[in-house]
This record gives sequence, structure tokens and C-alpha cells, in this order.
Amino acid sequence: METKIGKEELLDEACSIIKQGGLVVFPTETVYGLGADAFNEEAVRSIFIAKERPQDNPLIVHLARLEDVEKIAVDVPPLFYALYEKYCPGPLTVILKKSKNIPYVVTAGRETVGVRFPSHPIARALIEGSSPIAAPSANLAKHVSPTLAIHAYEDLKGRVPLVLDGGECQVGIESTIIDLTGKTPTVLRPGAITLEELKEICGAENYKGELGVALAPGMKYKHYSPKCKCVMKDATELGNEYAEALKKGFNPVIIATEKTIKRLGDLRSLSLGESGLDAAKFFYLRLHQAEEEYDYIIIERMPETGVYYSVMNRAKKSAAD
Repeated sequence: METKIGKEELLDEACSIIKQGGLVVFPTETVYGLGADAFNEEAVRSIFIAKERPQDNPLIVHLARLEDVEKIAVDVPPLFYALYEKYCPGPLTVILKKSKNIPYVVTAGRETVGVRFPSHPIARALIEGSSPIAAPSANLAKHVSPTLAIHAYEDLKGRVPLVLDGGECQVGIESTIIDLTGKTPTVLRPGAITLEELKEICGAENYKGELGVALAPGMKYKHYSPKCKCVMKDATELGNEYAEALKKGFNPVIIATEKTIKRLGDLRSLSLGESGLDAAKFFYLRLHQAEEEYDYIIIERMPETGVYYSVMNRAKKSAAD
């Protein structure tokens, strides 16, 4: 299969592909997504094949209009609308009770479904011109999520017909996922919208249970991993780890905050900027850059507060053996 890559000029073609049961890579404000018609069971199954994604890992349904949530979910609680009013369109996914319209392949057999309203104009135009779209990130399973169209293209060329290029993703990590189907609103996956922010609206908590099944995307499996060796170290250990990697014949690079990089001197490094939001925006981009030029990646262990907590959630899985 030949894979096209282009910008808004391919939007009409992309809408047609979705309506005909095909796959399209599209930009969101978080990461690039691999989308299919959420109501078309066979189209959704092709997402798992293209990504080599485990069937028990659920997808998120992307919407452009608030009223469409009634096609996707039932018994929608008032808290959903409060969250929508404050954070949507934006990087928030809400877990609700699924409607019978949504095939179980979307939800990995569960009676709940994740819905979100992306803010990227191309994503919204694609959904409005076709249908609600089920989508995970547009990369091969376990590889680094793409925040540039070219990274999605390199992973999925020959597997999908079209990649819509909407530029660099501005958030840079996947959406926060909050589950509203239990007694307490529960954050299943941290993101740019933090637990502290959500607590201002509801008594949200982080998920603390034992993980037997994937309750939401990104929970169960090793994820976000570059193709080369990747470890995580405290800021005080980065120099020693770098030196040891050199002794072993590796070509190492350090991914760290700007403050830490200034202390590293001449060691090869890639910056995550000066804030948690910077780190979120640049984290996947730096992993892609690092795996292209180096063979040993050393990630700085950052404080697990605010948005840094969300970045560390990805970093731990990137460096997991």
C-alpha cells in the first residue's frame, strides 16, 4: 500500500477514506492519532492490525460536537458536562458507560468507553466531515508516540493510505484519562491536565489498584519505547552513567531539563526545556531524535509533581525492561 502524506489539501480525501472504512493518521494537540470510523467494527479491527496492538488495549472515541456524546455513551453524569465546560476541546478523555452503538472491539470488551474532544482544527474538521473516530496513537505498538507527522509516517508507511500533516503537536503527551463510572472520579492516565487541577472540580484520585486488565490506553503494557537502550537516572547520576556507557562502546545522549543540562558541560544532551509543560511537549520529540543519532539514551528522573508527574509516567515505561 502506498502511503500519502500531506496537509489540508488531503482533508476531503481523508474524510472519504474514513467513511469508506479505511484508516487515516491525523494530528491532535496531544499526539498524532490513527483513526477509523468508531461505529465500523471491521475498520476498527484494522487499527489493531496496522499498529500490531494487543486486542485487550481499548481505544478512545474522538468527537467534535458535544451532542454526539449521546451516541457514544449512556447515563452521562452531570460531572462530565462540568469537565467539558472547563477543559474541552482539549487534552482530556472521560470514561463513561458505553452505548450499544459502539462495538466491543473499541472498548476491548468492556462496558465503558473513553471519549474526548480534540482541539486541533484538522482533527475536528476530519471528524465533522466523516464520523466519530476511534483512535490510539499513530505508531507501532510499544514505540515512541509521534508528535510530528513524519514520525507517524515512518512507523506506518505501507500500512495506512494517508497521513494528514498538522505540524508539531503542542501538548506532546497523550490526554489525561479520568474515569467517571465508579464511586470516585479516578485518573487512569495522567496528562497535561493534572490531578491537582481536576480536584478543583471534583474529588478525583489517581488509580491505585492492581492492574489485571487495561482499563484505559497506556496502562498495561510497556509503551513509548525507543529502538535503542534507554535508562533513567537521577540528575546526580547522569554523568557517571554517560561515562560508563562510553566505556562500553555506546554512543550515549542525555535527555534532561534545561537546568540540569547547564550543569552537564560538554556531554551530549537534548533539552526538555524549563517547565513541566515544556517537558511534556518535547519528551517524545527528544526520544525520536535520540534514537536516530545515538544508541544509548539516559533520561533524567524528574520530580513527580504537576505535569512532570505525567512525563515521568511515560519515561518509566520508555525505560522499562
